[in-house]
Amino acid sequence: MAEDTGTASDQHGAEAPREPSWRAGRVALSAVDTDDAELLHGWRSDPVTAYEIGVWPRSVTAMRERIERDSDNDDRDDFLVLLPDGTPVGHTALSGQNIVNGTAEVELMLAPEHRGRGHGTHALDALVDLAFGELPLYRLTAETHTGNAPALAVLAKSGFVREGTSRAACLHRGRRLDLAVFSLLRPEWEALNRPRAWDS
Repeated sequence: MAEDTGTASDQHGAEAPREPSWRAGRVALSAVDTDDAELLHGWRSDPVTAYEIGVWPRSVTAMRERIERDSDNDDRDDFLVLLPDGTPVGHTALSGQNIVNGTAEVELMLAPEHRGRGHGTHALDALVDLAFGELPLYRLTAETHTGNAPALAVLAKSGFVREGTSRAACLHRGRRLDLAVFSLLRPEWEALNRPRAWDS
């Protein structure tokens, strides 16, 4: 794990507790700000993360500029995923929001040391509850390459339905990869038998 991540975690832990924007049962969501650039950069620089989400490491400065640019984008909301003690364990976002059509895309990335503990499912559930519980959205979509088994499992567990495959839709490490395309509709979310974020 990059040293940047540990330092930023300390800053967001004891020294500067985050104020959640959205609370759920086992996680909370807090709006991303420019001070989170080193933290996000560290996570995205992890080789497994880079492979799973198809990114390559960029500079901390570029990450900070991206956060600043996205903060002015009304079609996008970015959040840190926090444990109850305030520890940041991941990043999630609603991007490409189209209020007229009621659509948006979900994004999720977990810190390497916090994978495999169920945080991904809790984070995605919290984001979905925000999207359908507070926003007039009707359809959420997600894409991941077909070899990303953890992401495929999290999406399925959170109720997303696989719609199909976009063949050879992305290039990564010199190989063309297929993308699995998922969606979740508001009536499907309403039918899910699980507590909502506001029930916790």
